[in-house]
Amino acid sequence: MDNHRILEFLTALRENNSLTWMAANKKFHKDAEAQFIELVQTLIMRLAESDKSIAHLTAKDLIFRLNRDTRFSHDKSPYNPSFRAHISPGGRVPIPAGYYINVAPRNIFLGGGLFATQFPDATATVRDYIVDKGNELQDILETPKFSAHYSLMGEKLKNVPRGYPVDHPQAEYLKHKSWDVEYHLDDTVFENVDGFVDLAVKQFILMQPFNGFFNKALSGYKMPERKPKER
Repeated sequence: MDNHRILEFLTALRENNSLTWMAANKKFHKDAEAQFIELVQTLIMRLAESDKSIAHLTAKDLIFRLNRDTRFSHDKSPYNPSFRAHISPGGRVPIPAGYYINVAPRNIFLGGGLFATQFPDATATVRDYIVDKGNELQDILETPKFSAHYSLMGEKLKNVPRGYPVDHPQAEYLKHKSWDVEYHLDDTVFENVDGFVDLAVKQFILMQPFNGFFNKALSGYKMPERKPKER
């Protein structure tokens, strides 16, 4: 397995972000995508040794499309020049929390936690859980092996939201609309396939208790069903 083609393609796409260029480079795209799918499948296989809930997953179902929605954006570039995947028991959707990988030239990172700011009911459910179990999240974040690599990220409010105790011991966590962590690495690390896979698996295993906290909070939560498009 070789990761070189992935970055080579994404670099070229970033410099030639157009429908015309993509149409003329279909094989280049397919070759790079195939390498990324193989990489994600390898990660699934390795992570399933410690997380049986993802053993059934197929990599190609977890990959996000390159196409961008440009309807409400000043940037009309048709593609996002990055390969992304979310390895979760529920598949690609953000809930349950899982293992996120973003590969773009000079922006490669591994992620975990909950990114679902677009689902306010899920956010409220997590906040309610933090009110009762916030000390568990604090313990995870302050575990030496975890805190050596990660600090809590995610979109947050300036103040504790209405209805929640402002003097709560974990009030800062209640301000969050999303709760996530990221591990960034250099392109050179990514190009060494075996080394990258070993590193990614190690970091994703460190994230498992963090992901587990949010998945316990959201136990029984169902993603909203997408409404069929009107004809």
